[in-house]
Amino acid sequence: MRIEPLTRAAFAPFGEVIQTEGAEHFPINGGSTERFHALARAEVLEGGEAIISVFRATPRALPFTLQEMEYHPLGSQAFYPLSGLPYLVVVAPKGPPPAPESLRVFLARPDQGVNYAPGVWHHPLIGLYETSDYLIIDRRGPGNNCVVQALPRTIHITQANISAAAKG
Repeated sequence: MRIEPLTRAAFAPFGEVIQTEGAEHFPINGGSTERFHALARAEVLEGGEAIISVFRATPRALPFTLQEMEYHPLGSQAFYPLSGLPYLVVVAPKGPPPAPESLRVFLARPDQGVNYAPGVWHHPLIGLYETSDYLIIDRRGPGNNCVVQALPRTIHITQANISAAAKG
């Protein structure tokens, strides 16, 4: 499986990349703080509320097998790494359950987060190398906001795939 570097342009069909690079920014608090403004939009649908959580991910042993995908129909879901480690992002377009050939895999740098648009298929969090924390912004409220679907066949991610993506 080919793993791509995470860029705003490549990820645009699935949501937003959260990173300070290239973002609007300006000083606040008397110049003691730089604000990187509106890096992503939290979308909350059908009467929910936006919440902030921390997820602690156990690293996936490589080679790792992708077996399922999920999506959130009632709001976006943002992940921002807090532990200074890269991680994998696996996505597929909104719509019917994804076929393995429709999956895209991105290697996110430690300074990049993602905001999955409502309805975008994605794999559950894939931390690499060490236990790591992620700041999460998503929806809490009425209704089923997580749909999980098994893939019709498994996909394997190897260290060789990740190393190739890291080289660009």
